[in-house]
Amino acid sequence: MSDSRAVLHDRHGPVDAELPLERAPYEALVTAVLAWQDPDLTPRDYEQIALQLTGHARTVASDVQRHAAALPKNDGRGALAEVVLREAADRLSQPLQGTVLCAKTRARLVRALYERLDRLTADRPEPQ
Repeated sequence: MSDSRAVLHDRHGPVDAELPLERAPYEALVTAVLAWQDPDLTPRDYEQIALQLTGHARTVASDVQRHAAALPKNDGRGALAEVVLREAADRLSQPLQGTVLCAKTRARLVRALYERLDRLTADRPEPQ
């Protein structure tokens, strides 16, 4: 057996650019996190949830960026997407914490990114 492994990673992104997002599980997680009233979880649990939401937020942000870049320069949706992406980058640069607030902040970010993605893709015709 060989010890060598091949890792598929394309830092320019086209490999996974057309793969659909696993949206439903993350939307359910966002809904659950934002509905928390007084959860009784450990700091490590909150951190793990925030970590999951962070990774997904980065994926959705990449998709938003790709769709915004494909718009004509005079399309206002692109400018709005850039505002959301700047705010996302700012929030994602904050360190993870094992708190309810951190998890809820990441959940709100995922929700905002999906809202922007939906607006960017709303008028696009479905692929044949």
